[in-house]
Amino acid sequence: MALPEQLLLSDLLRRRVRCEQGLEHGAGAVAWMHPPVHRLLGWISKPSAFGDRREAWRLNQLRGLAELELYVQGEGAATDLATVERLPTLIDAALVARHGEVIGSVADAAVELSSGRILHYLVSRSDPRLPGSSRWRLSPDRILDQQPGQVFTGLNALDDLPLAKASVRQEFLRRSRRWRDQMQEETSRLRDQFQQAGDRFEERLEGWLEEPEPPRERWDPHEEDWDIRPETGDSDRRRRRPTSSPQPPAEEEDPWF
Repeated sequence: MALPEQLLLSDLLRRRVRCEQGLEHGAGAVAWMHPPVHRLLGWISKPSAFGDRREAWRLNQLRGLAELELYVQGEGAATDLATVERLPTLIDAALVARHGEVIGSVADAAVELSSGRILHYLVSRSDPRLPGSSRWRLSPDRILDQQPGQVFTGLNALDDLPLAKASVRQEFLRRSRRWRDQMQEETSRLRDQFQQAGDRFEERLEGWLEEPEPPRERWDPHEEDWDIRPETGDSDRRRRRPTSSPQPPAEEEDPWF
């Protein structure tokens, strides 16, 4: 089976080693690395749950990966626990910021399998053994100095590093900030719309108040007489009533008289 181009060190250590003869040599225990040049040389497996016996495997012995197993070619180098504990490593080292405070610990590393070069380290704020904790990506060029158990950087905080993996809490906080920003933008947009609508209404109201009032007709009570209907109280113009009573027509003279 083909190997991936890169692999996390934790994925390498959590699998059990099986050689070409079908024998199992235990799960990975610690990394075998050369910290000055940030290179992974191999890893150490623990064949038995009891005893101090360990086996060292070179990275170029890796031939395949399964869900729970690693397939290697050749034999491992026998060693003991005391020797393994003296191997230099940056894993689990404290991450020291610019002003000397510890802001996290090195929890994992991304490794290029063809060369063993460490592409970047993964830093955890809390205990790296806790599941679901966040991881920040620390590139080797940001490391200023290193000592046994300590890595010195020029960082002010972990937020200066890109986030590689967010925990449930970190993801919730990030989404909450995004929702808050969206709500603020929406509120600002609605406020601007209401302000524009209010300005337009005020302009129309001022224009309406400034319009000249049409001249009113003067009513002469001697000129016209208006009929007001008492049953409706309607004061509109209905019909014109003559100013004088009509004269009855003159009686025709009897021709016999």
